[in-house]
Amino acid sequence: MVEIGFKLGSEVFGPQELINYAKHAEEAGFDFASISDHYHPWLSQQGNSPFVWSTLGGISQVTENLGLMTGVTCPTIRQHPALVAQAVATIATLMPGRFILGVGSGENLNEHIYGDHWPPAPIRIEMLAEAVDVIRTLWQGGMQDYDGCYYHVENAQIYTLPKKLPLIYMAADGPIAAATAAANGDGLIVSGGKKEILDIFNENGGKDRPSYSEFSLSWAETDEKAVDLVHKYWPLMAVKGNLSWDIPTQTHFEELAKNVKKEDIPESIPCSSDPQVHIDIIKENIGAGFDRICIQQIGNNQHECIEFYKNEVLPEFK
Repeated sequence: MVEIGFKLGSEVFGPQELINYAKHAEEAGFDFASISDHYHPWLSQQGNSPFVWSTLGGISQVTENLGLMTGVTCPTIRQHPALVAQAVATIATLMPGRFILGVGSGENLNEHIYGDHWPPAPIRIEMLAEAVDVIRTLWQGGMQDYDGCYYHVENAQIYTLPKKLPLIYMAADGPIAAATAAANGDGLIVSGGKKEILDIFNENGGKDRPSYSEFSLSWAETDEKAVDLVHKYWPLMAVKGNLSWDIPTQTHFEELAKNVKKEDIPESIPCSSDPQVHIDIIKENIGAGFDRICIQQIGNNQHECIEFYKNEVLPEFK
């Protein structure tokens, strides 16, 4: 059974808004929600970036059945994996059986804040694999030491552990990361339904594990308004390439965004008031082999989009 989720965009909304959207998403029939874990928004005008673990604590108190996942946490530089292990154990205790830790190798935008060196992608992926091992070691309970290549833990014990440990999904955007996710993750996270990444994951031993695809779109009463929302809140959606991993500040992203014209946006992201467009995108992701599909609505009309999906889209898949 395919599950459909709603993305909680911490870059644009404050913690109370995100809590309200999660509650609404559950009431509307979404199976789960994914929440971004950043220190900075991509653009200053997006205006937010609350601490994800505090927000998740609030969400745990207003929802009962909604699955939650970080999309994604980088447990390597800004957040030590031992601290992430404790944070996730607490959240999983607050929402038993419905939290998944989504992890990735991160972006310079969020991870540079202590002045640490930003490693090349292959090193970041090695660090991520080791960080996942640290987390799982601490989740065994008892006093633990860890002496790895990148991380060291001494006499550490997590006392508050959930009865059932959460799964760890790993994000991938290239072949090395996909193979690493197959070797180390309980599931795969892919942006934009890239079937070639899922194929590599499956070929390297991940075939029977869950796979998650997240894609961005914009819904509004008219297609023109949907385009306007993307241009105002997230014009970077129209910027091609993989620069986002390495650019260090919002100022640099804002310079890129200046080059985006409204007419560029529909070519890069679906902007439509037509329910069938949204239904077809989900079906394309299902057809590619993904079993968890998450939609990210770009714009300040989150409640309206949730209602639109409740009435016009989700019934197609129930």
